[in-house]
Amino acid sequence: MRRWLFADQLGPHFLDGAHQPVLLIESKAVFRRRAFHRQKAHLILSALRHRAAELGDRALHLKTETYREGLRRYGEVVEVSHPTSRRARDFVRSQEKVTVLPPRGFVTSHEDFAAWADGRRGAARLDDFYRHARQSHRVLMDGDEPAGGRWQVRVTDGSRSQALPPAPTPVEDDIDAEVRDDLDRWAAEGIEFIGRDGPRQFPATRAEALDRQQQFLIHRLPHFGRPDEMLSDDPWLAHSGLSTSFNMGLLEPLPAVRQAEEEYRAGHAPLAGVERFARQVIGWRDYLWHLYWYLDVGYPASARPKGTSSIPEWFATLDAESVHARCLSAALAAVRDRGWAHNPMRQAVLGNYAVQRGWRPTDMVDWFQRAFVDGHEWAMIGNVVGMARHAELGSLTAEAYAVSGAHINRTSDFCAGCRYDPKQRVGADACPFTGGYWSYLHHTRERLHGNVRMTRALKQLALIPDLSEIVTQERARGDAAP
Repeated sequence: MRRWLFADQLGPHFLDGAHQPVLLIESKAVFRRRAFHRQKAHLILSALRHRAAELGDRALHLKTETYREGLRRYGEVVEVSHPTSRRARDFVRSQEKVTVLPPRGFVTSHEDFAAWADGRRGAARLDDFYRHARQSHRVLMDGDEPAGGRWQVRVTDGSRSQALPPAPTPVEDDIDAEVRDDLDRWAAEGIEFIGRDGPRQFPATRAEALDRQQQFLIHRLPHFGRPDEMLSDDPWLAHSGLSTSFNMGLLEPLPAVRQAEEEYRAGHAPLAGVERFARQVIGWRDYLWHLYWYLDVGYPASARPKGTSSIPEWFATLDAESVHARCLSAALAAVRDRGWAHNPMRQAVLGNYAVQRGWRPTDMVDWFQRAFVDGHEWAMIGNVVGMARHAELGSLTAEAYAVSGAHINRTSDFCAGCRYDPKQRVGADACPFTGGYWSYLHHTRERLHGNVRMTRALKQLALIPDLSEIVTQERARGDAAP
C-alpha cells in the first residue's frame, strides 16, 4: 500500500521496505493560515521536494491547496504513520481512505509511556521517565547501574566554551532555487511570512542530516555537557543543530544516541556530554511528545484564542532593531536571520521575557511554532506552557522558570556594553529582566507560595525596599520594546 509521508516523516524508518510507493502532498493552505518564518517554509518545501527526487518513480508528489484535495486527487487508499499534531491526527482519522499506523520517530511507544505514567499516580516526572527510558533501552548502562554511577552527570568546570568549528552548511541546489521562486510568488499573492529569507542552514535530506550528525559527534559532543551559556559572537556553541533533523524524521533518535554512547565507550567523548545528549533525545524529547498525547485534551493546545494576541508587534515580527536590551535584541535577531536560537536563549531570554510580562502561553506556543524552524506543537507546548505556568500541570518539573538579569549576566556576555545594568532594579538604567523578575514574583507570589524551589526568592522579595517602585516602573513599561 502507498505510504503517505508528512513533511516531518521523511526518513527511511517511516517506510517498510525499499520498494514501498510513497505519497507526498504539499498543502499551500498550511502557509496561508498562519505567517510562518520564511526559512521554515523553505526548509519544509525543500525537504519534501528533495525526498520526492530521491524516491523517483516510487513517489507521487502532489502540489495542492489542501491535503484533502491531494487525497481526493489520488483517490485510492493510503496509510500514514500517526501524525505529530492533534489537528492532523483528527484529519487523517476523518478520511475514509486513510489507514493510520502507530507513531514512528520516537524511542518509547505510546503504550509503554502510558503504562509507566499510569503507575506514577499523577507524578510523571521527567527525571523518573528518563531513568525508565535508559533502563528500558539499555542506554549508558553498566549492568543494572547507570554508567559512571549517576543518572545525571554535570560538568564542574566553570570556564566558557572554546571556539568550535561551525556546523556544515548545506549547499543549495536547483530544488532550493525553485522553492525560493515559489515562495516569492506566494508572498506576491498575499501569503505572509515573518523573518528574513537567507541561505538554507539546516539539512533537508538524510545525507545532509547524517553529515551534520557526524560533525556533532566529532567536534561538539565532547563539549555538549557544559552548563548553559550564551555568547554574542557564537550562535551555535556546542549545541548539536540536529533538532530539525530529528523533528523532520531525517534522523532516528535511538541510533543517534547509540552512536554517541559509542564515542564515550571509545574514550572520544566525556560521559557528561553523552549523558546530556541522551537525556535530551530519549528523555526530554520523548517525554514532551508523550505528554502531549497522554494528557491530550487536558494539555493546552496552541490554537489561537479569540481576540488580539497578547504578544506585541515588535516581538511577534522579530523587530530586533527596536530593542535596546542587548540579549533580547540578539535573540530576536537570531530568530529573524536563522529561524533558530539555542535553548538558553529561548528560555532565559525569549520565554523568560514573555513569562515576566504575562503574555498568554498559547500565543507564545503559536509564535515559537511559526518562528522556529524546529517548532512543533507537541514540543513547544511543554517547553512554553510548562515553563510559563511554573509546573502547575504537575507533570513537567518542580522548578519555576523566571530569572533576573543577574542570571543572564552570569551565563552570557550580553550585559557588557548593554545600556541596562543587571544589578539595577529601578531607574533609567534598570535591566528590564531584573525589574521584570521581581515585579513578576510580586504578582504571582500567592500562586508560587509552597513551591519549594521558590522559597528563597520569595523570602528575598519580602525584603526588597523599593518593590512598589519596581512594580510601578514595570507597569509603566508595559509591552513597549525595552
